[in-house]
Amino acid sequence: MYKRFTRSLLFFYLLILFSGCKSQSLSSHKSNWVGSWATAQQLVEPHNVPPNPGLTNNTLRQIIRVSIGGENIRLRFSNLFSDEATVIESVTVAHVVEGAIIDGKSLKQLTFGGKSSSVTMEAKTDVFSDSFDFPLQAGQLLAITIHYGKTASKISGHPGSRTTSFLLEGDHSKNIDFSGAIKTDHWYTIMGVDVMTSDKANTIVCLGNSITDGRGSGTNKQNRWTDILSKRLLANNATNTVGVLNLGIGGNCVLRGGLGPTALDRFDRDVLSQNGVKWLILLEGINDIGGIRKAEEAPVRANELIEAYKVMINKAHAKGIKVYGCTILPFKKSFYDADFKQQARSIVNEWIRSSKSFDAVIDFDKVMESNTESQTILPDMHDNDFLHPNEKGYRRLGEAIDLELFKI
Repeated sequence: MYKRFTRSLLFFYLLILFSGCKSQSLSSHKSNWVGSWATAQQLVEPHNVPPNPGLTNNTLRQIIRVSIGGENIRLRFSNLFSDEATVIESVTVAHVVEGAIIDGKSLKQLTFGGKSSSVTMEAKTDVFSDSFDFPLQAGQLLAITIHYGKTASKISGHPGSRTTSFLLEGDHSKNIDFSGAIKTDHWYTIMGVDVMTSDKANTIVCLGNSITDGRGSGTNKQNRWTDILSKRLLANNATNTVGVLNLGIGGNCVLRGGLGPTALDRFDRDVLSQNGVKWLILLEGINDIGGIRKAEEAPVRANELIEAYKVMINKAHAKGIKVYGCTILPFKKSFYDADFKQQARSIVNEWIRSSKSFDAVIDFDKVMESNTESQTILPDMHDNDFLHPNEKGYRRLGEAIDLELFKI
């Protein structure tokens, strides 16, 4: 009797010990929010606003390509550049079948603040949805369908989507098909997608101008250099938990002027506010150099850019983010070409390569320069302007990046 009692007691203690070890083991694998997709926000210019019938009281379906996947996600929406409130009556997400057609079985309606399917975004704010279960596959296309209430006259969004959005009059947030929709190649309101995933997952922010935004890449082809990089990362076992966030804005400058807020002005939001960022790839400055008007301004502008890079590097390093600097691509024969502008580019590129201020250098200039014409982009790699890469050029850029830089 005593022996049986002792054996039972021992078994009981072992069971508790085993359960405790199992619980401790599971809890050691922490989960964190990590960015899977994002797009830089700006005030949408008049020629890029939504076509008729507009957003108010209507439904917009937008398509994005995410990077890493997960089982639990949340979305971020922007009214950051608006001076009035914007009302979202409802939002659904679903897997894409083709074009604007979705898989109805995957459709999920979002909530905000616990239960409500609607949210009012006040002027100059952004909001997150509640988190929700959704089987987001790495690299998949995701449809985000928004039924709007009253919207602001000044719209926050991302004009350079290189992806078609679909607009229908009235509430069609749960429609499978969007037949008869008005098409527009811009994004509005959508800002980011985060996934809840293991603490081994991290993401890369790519901060830049039109060359990062993808001017010259194909519409609906998802073949910007950042997309090519993402696909390579996902296909590589050592880096398949690394996300890529494209925060490029066409026409953007680092210091002043250009389109959208400057890289310095948007750095905290577009880089530091993203979740799970471990690396920053910085490709900015060609528009600042292109805007130089006089030869005597060239060395001044070059040094201003270098000082701005230092500010961004220091901010990122303070948050534990590694910064990889990209050399500025060749632009001889383009509309920016001038000897003094080439001088400024040479000063900046030499500093990027030799200063050791960056954690690594990605030498896009070397990758894209013609073998026969110095300072000129490869003849079959540009979009007929000697400045922006074409689809072949973007593939070359995306394939030139060493994946060893992103091993966890």
